[in-house]
Amino acid sequence: MMLEIIKKLIGDKKEYKEQMARVEALPEDYRFVFEKIQGYMWNFAGGDGSDMLKTQYELIELFEASAAEGKHVLDVTGEDVVGFCDELMRGTKMWTDTYRKKLNRDMMNKFGRGNGSE
Repeated sequence: MMLEIIKKLIGDKKEYKEQMARVEALPEDYRFVFEKIQGYMWNFAGGDGSDMLKTQYELIELFEASAAEGKHVLDVTGEDVVGFCDELMRGTKMWTDTYRKKLNRDMMNKFGRGNGSE
C-alpha cells in the first residue's frame, strides 16, 4: 500500500516537472497567464491533486496549440480569465465540493426534502 502511494507521488512529481518544462517553452505572455491561472486553480485543488494535474495538462495543451497558431493569449481565455478558469475546472475535484454538498444536505435534512445525499 505505502509503496503504491510513494510510486504515485514520484510519478506525479515527474509529470509535474515535465509539464513545467513545457510551460517554459511557451511565449512570455502565455507563461504569465499560465502562472496566474495555475495559482488560482491550485487554491481549489481537492483530494490528492491528481485531478488538478490533469486540468493543468489540458491547459498546457491548449496554450501550446494556440501559441503555435499565433493567437493572442487573451483571445484564448477571453477577458474574463476567472470565468475561463472556472469553466476549465468544471468537473475537477475541488476542496469546496465537500462544503457545497454538506450545505445542500443540511438544508434537505432540515426541511425534510430529498434523501439528503446531495
